Formats: sequence, C-alpha cells, structure tokens
Amino acid sequence: MRALVKAGPRAGVELADVPMPVVGAGEALVRVLRTGICGTDLHIVNWDPWAQANIRPPLVVGHEFVGEVVEVGPGSRGVQVGDIVSGEGHIVCERCRHCRAGQRHLCPQTEGIGVHRDGAFAEYIAMPAGNLWRHPDDIDLDAAAIFDPFGNAVHTALKFPVHGEDVLVAGAGPIGIMAALVARHAGARNVVVTDVNPYRLELAARLGVGTTVDVRGTSLEEVRHDLGMAEGFDVGMEMSGDPQALHDMIDSMANGGRIAMLGLPSKESTVDWSSIVLRMLTITGIYGREMFETWYQASVLVAAGVDISRVVTHRFASSDHEAAFDAAASGHSGKVIIEWAER
Repeated sequence: MRALVKAGPRAGVELADVPMPVVGAGEALVRVLRTGICGTDLHIVNWDPWAQANIRPPLVVGHEFVGEVVEVGPGSRGVQVGDIVSGEGHIVCERCRHCRAGQRHLCPQTEGIGVHRDGAFAEYIAMPAGNLWRHPDDIDLDAAAIFDPFGNAVHTALKFPVHGEDVLVAGAGPIGIMAALVARHAGARNVVVTDVNPYRLELAARLGVGTTVDVRGTSLEEVRHDLGMAEGFDVGMEMSGDPQALHDMIDSMANGGRIAMLGLPSKESTVDWSSIVLRMLTITGIYGREMFETWYQASVLVAAGVDISRVVTHRFASSDHEAAFDAAASGHSGKVIIEWAER
C-alpha cells in the first residue's frame, strides 16, 4: 500500500510502498479516506530538534484521519465493517492507575500513532478497535478527518465553565478557531481571539468566532474598553505557544481567572508567579482529549450545528503531499486535508 514515510533521520517524507498492516486481536483495519496535517507532522517533516529526540525512522507518519472499517480482528468490539470512524491516536496501557480510574489521557505509557508507531498517512491503518470513534454515516468527511484536533479544542474550551463569561483565546490557528466556536456555542458573553497573522485573523472573523484582534496594533486593554468589560477576562485559552501571548493573557485576566494551556511554548520564559498567586489565577495544562468524554462532546457539538468543516481551507491528493505540507506551514491556511480514497 502507499504511505507517507519518514524513511531516515533527515528532513522530508516520501510516498512509498509499504506492507499492509496486519490486524491482531482486538484491532480493526481502516481504509483511510482523508487525513489532516498537524503541527506535529510539520515537526517530523522538518526534522527539528523535537523530532530528532522523539521519532525513530522508518515510520509512517500522521494521526488525524477518517476512514472506513474494512476488517475486524478477533475479540474486537464497538465497530463493524462499513463503519465510518476517526481514531483516538493515543494508545494507552490500560493497566496503570490512571487508565484503571478512567483517566486514560493521563496514562504515562501513552504511545502516539504517527509518532511512536505507524500512523494514518497511508491507504490503511490498523489500530485497537477501542480507539476508533464511530461517526454517523452522514457526517461531513472534512469534519470527521479533523476530529482529533477538534477534540483538543473541545477539551480546552470546556475545561472551565464559559457560559456568560468573557473568554480570551490566544492564537487563531485552526484549533484556536475551533475552541472559540465552541466557547461561543457554549454561551460565552464575549470571545476575543488574538494573533499576529492577518490571514488567520481574517479566517477567524469569517467563521464568526467573535472579536478578532491583531495585537501588534491593538492592546487587550483597548479591546476590554471597547467591549465594556469592567474587569479582565474570566477564562483564557492559550493556543499559540508564544511566551509573550501567555504573559499578555495573565496580565489581562480578572481576579480568580482560569487559564487552559494547550500551546506548547516555543522557548523557555519567565512567569510572574506573584501575580498568579495574589490574583488567585488557575493555570492548567491540556494534552490531547479525555477518553472518551471529549469525543462524545465533540460529536454532540457537531450534531448541534458547530460547523468545523469551514476550518478546512486546502485539499491535496496524497501524490501532492509536498504542496500540502508547504500550505500547512505557510501560515496562509486553516486545516489542510490530504485525500487518500473516495468513500
């Protein structure tokens, strides 16, 4: 079968023929229809220091996908041939304290598809059937292909109650935009999305996330004044990984404010812990999705009309993967989809 492979310790990936995956007990084989490109994939393609420390070639990359189940192994439950599914790409041990307590997202033995084991940028993927999430047959395939990052957005956006609250989202990338859409749907009073990328701010505005702000020319203090906010923001969602964005968010929070951090910092930075203590702020890290409460919430949100398919701006055939990665890295795109097969 065809797959995008990190063949060796160098930049790039190549479209190559690799053996079909073998379906074991408790697993299912999925014919991949569409995949989404993630920032993690760009790290692997660029072979940056993070990739060099974490990736062991050869490896089939990719973890965001939608596909059709074509085979189920012995002992598999929950899916059957013909189901349209996405995959929870974090494979957990099922034996540690957290797994046994139903907190699989905290498992210290987690392995990621496309990172620690062969992933989804291929014509087929085999993985534990319990990690597959069945979609309604009529789901938009673009939306289903990005359910993994949508889950990140949902996990972040709903970590703290947002109904009636003023929400600040730092970072207008696809996940930040989806988190803002969720916050608006969940009843936030004001949603403010900040960035320095005009393309992504325009995309966010077009999708109706709320107030969009280019922080190079407008301060958050000005925004609060224009919105009639007497105090700071109640809930912050840090999606950018930019240290300055985090500093600005902390400065802009109301006393008792709560911050959910999904963005991985691009470099080390200092934090004014005295401000956090004296103003009684809460900061929590977000990684992946809660298994499988977040998936349930994501499905409910899509069924209720949260249209995440509009975050997709570019589509490419698998044979044109280089252009797809270029588009994803350009900063002038939302989510980028690679198409592998027709439904």
